[in-house]
Amino acid sequence: MARNKHPEETVHFILDVAFRLFMEKGYEHTSIQDIIDQLGGLSKGAIYHHFKSKEDILVAVTDKITAESNQMLAVIRDRSDLNGKEKLQTIFKVSINRPVQNDIFTVAPDFHNNPKLLFSLLHDTIDNVAPNYILPIIKQGMADGSIQTDYPEQLAELILLTANVWLNPMIFDSSEEESYRKFM
Repeated sequence: MARNKHPEETVHFILDVAFRLFMEKGYEHTSIQDIIDQLGGLSKGAIYHHFKSKEDILVAVTDKITAESNQMLAVIRDRSDLNGKEKLQTIFKVSINRPVQNDIFTVAPDFHNNPKLLFSLLHDTIDNVAPNYILPIIKQGMADGSIQTDYPEQLAELILLTANVWLNPMIFDSSEEESYRKFM
């Protein structure tokens, strides 16, 4: 068997096709075979060489989408013209108005039927986003007096769990207006 000299290109191709299909058909209605059929000759083995399951493909697609989100968080975290509280407010305002937000909601599965994936995504949020983006903002807010807490790590986790569970229309069937009210 010939070795693929550009495995990263194959992965990007698989993810691009999967993302498009998830957007068109939804995650639950897209099968591995649907993805294979759009890969122009790549085999099922090529997919399974890079991904263990459709769920793994979804996680990789979501990671690509959330990389943009993390970049936005980093830009706000690093701003010098806002205090800590203003940075948290800015994150919420920017988050609700991001076009990619609709993409995330479209490709995401029904979490009622996929608690394992929900747990995985929430765990990553707590392990990565809380300490790298939200916690530094809270500590700045504590230093500048705009945020009062004795438990900055726990507050960072609470903010993210609230944002990713209670505010998440994929978990609670909230209308656009209800979601907006929760953000406000």
